[in-house]
Amino acid sequence: MMKWMRNRYRGLIMLSLLVLLTPLAGHVQSASDDAANGKVGTPLAPEPIHIQKARLVSDLLSQHHYRTQIIDDKLSQTVFDAYLDALDRDRYYFLAEDIEDLSRYRNRLDSSFRRGELTAAYQIFNRYQKRVKERVSVAKAILNDGLEGFADDDRIELDRSEAKWAKTSEELDELWRKRVQHDALTLRLADQEWDRVKEILTARYERLARAANEHSPEDVFEIYMNAWANTFDPHTAYMSPRLSENFDIHMRLSLEGIGAVLRSEHDMTEVVELVPGGPAAENGRIQPGDRILAVGQGKDGELEDVVGWRLQDVVDLIRGPKESVVRIQVLPSSGDTTPRVVELVRNEVKLEAQAAQSKVLETGTGDDKQRIGVIKLPTFYMDFQAADAGDRNYRSTTRDVRRLIAELEEDGGIDGLVIDLRGNGGGSLREATELTGLFLPGAPVVQVRRSSGDVEILRDSSSEAVYDGPLAVMVDRFSASASEIFAAAIQDHGRGIIVGQQTFGKGTVQNLVDLDHFGLRSRDPAGRLKLTIAKFYRVSGGSTQQRGVVPDITLPSPVSPDEFGEDAVGNALPWGEIRAVSFRRERALDTLLPALRERHESRSAEDKAFQALLDEYAYLRSLQRVDSAPLTEKARRAERDRLQAERLEYINRRREIYGLEKLDSIEHDLLDKMPDTLLETAATIVADLRDLASLPAADIEKTLQARGE
Repeated sequence: MMKWMRNRYRGLIMLSLLVLLTPLAGHVQSASDDAANGKVGTPLAPEPIHIQKARLVSDLLSQHHYRTQIIDDKLSQTVFDAYLDALDRDRYYFLAEDIEDLSRYRNRLDSSFRRGELTAAYQIFNRYQKRVKERVSVAKAILNDGLEGFADDDRIELDRSEAKWAKTSEELDELWRKRVQHDALTLRLADQEWDRVKEILTARYERLARAANEHSPEDVFEIYMNAWANTFDPHTAYMSPRLSENFDIHMRLSLEGIGAVLRSEHDMTEVVELVPGGPAAENGRIQPGDRILAVGQGKDGELEDVVGWRLQDVVDLIRGPKESVVRIQVLPSSGDTTPRVVELVRNEVKLEAQAAQSKVLETGTGDDKQRIGVIKLPTFYMDFQAADAGDRNYRSTTRDVRRLIAELEEDGGIDGLVIDLRGNGGGSLREATELTGLFLPGAPVVQVRRSSGDVEILRDSSSEAVYDGPLAVMVDRFSASASEIFAAAIQDHGRGIIVGQQTFGKGTVQNLVDLDHFGLRSRDPAGRLKLTIAKFYRVSGGSTQQRGVVPDITLPSPVSPDEFGEDAVGNALPWGEIRAVSFRRERALDTLLPALRERHESRSAEDKAFQALLDEYAYLRSLQRVDSAPLTEKARRAERDRLQAERLEYINRRREIYGLEKLDSIEHDLLDKMPDTLLETAATIVADLRDLASLPAADIEKTLQARGE
């Protein structure tokens, strides 16, 4: 997978409804002509409040973060590299001579940080600011001179995060010639004429210069503090006063938009997560990792290029009245460099749309036919406002699942149950604990170990199980946090089987620390520090951190677990182990698992739909490893056509197996979805579990021996 996709989860502060604010994207209003023309403004310097806040953040990180880490020269070196990475990850601005000169700070940031001394951070930023303006002048000159001289086999490296710094301005000029050509071809493949391409890119590059010129001292402070915070772990972050205010607004209000968590990735706005039940998730044509290039209002409004915009301005453009139309041009994360325009109808993300839903899948034929219930959980939710107001009918995950199980039992009954947690990024810890109690009443669910070493065991207080039949929990690489707690408890207790992919591995707990509570000498708000203070541990003793939950039966995935997830981030907290909780494990599954796996492997080898999906996912993983793109329009269009034809071939192969009409265009597949092969597989595994549980142990042993097990 491309490294920019792996890196997008570093240091994220997730806001629940729409947006993550970061300071690196540019603002489009109130920009000076001087900035657009590359003139250098007044150098930025820290304000007195920043000195106080730096000392405080240093103390909080060193004394209260879960990871005991000394702020020393070694950490200074890491922070120095992280700060440069935050400013110029793809090596398009700084020269090697800049890095050599600025390296005098490499071993000195630690002592300065503890004192609140921030001169180095601002001097580095001022150098970056100067280089950005120089590069914008070069980019505009390249546009004016014309884009020619590339051969069909010339390519641009899409991820330069590990490239060497350019030694000369001429070397950097050549890199920018490729970048400008790449930007131009991206617009050409979006059906823009060359004159319009030049107009769009000229405005885009001028915005980059204005962005660098408009950073405030607080913006620089935020970038630098996050270089320190993210070095402790990727979920620790400094939140500026503005970010804190927006966080509170999003927690209080139901805002109307597309239902996506966004972040600024240098010059681009990137989709990090889709909110279950939101317009983007329901549409299905926008995926995490897609980058937003332009936004248009209504069905016919002109698309406005937003590359280089400040993230808040992009959000404001996307947001709008309920039931109005917004068109978003995205660059897919799949490796295809062709933009696509997605039309969405703005709406509120309602609790109802995120709530648990159920259905029944039938497996087998004739007398062997079984009804398998499926409950899909997009998130672990609870209507805290209604609960606090005393509403006895408030909505929650556990209440809804309890009701759905009862309805499934009343409406013909079920022979087994699948809890589908694919894509469930977590939510309420309380709900994860109480949901476990529906299947494991009174059992310990998870251990929470704090930085002090104190361990709290969370358990459900239920006295009776709501469902005691065959159970499977379905997970994927996007199942995280609360999902992992529930799945791990079910697995450790032997209550059910886990099927799917290894989960994300987010096993840490964060707390928001309000810096205003520490007596800083300022009338203005100081912001917050999101601080990792604890880790989750399974009742068996192992952490869910990094390793997540490994399924009992693995199903194919379009993403590689080696390149995506918590363990793909270099500074994530490590896996660990503490003393196990005293609990009683059901041993019946231990004897059934070998036979379950054998049945699944034997059946899936003959299942044409399953094998077609295996091939398709292998193809998608190969696309994610593509890190370059052609630099001529002829070669770019040829590659686009080839990739789309290959993708369509895989799609039509599965459609044919299911008896569906073949498609002429890949876009139509997103509007006419095929059966969920993996869910059908999980339901069949649960049916197998029911069958095997009814057989004597001797019969199971004979079956395995006959097959050479």
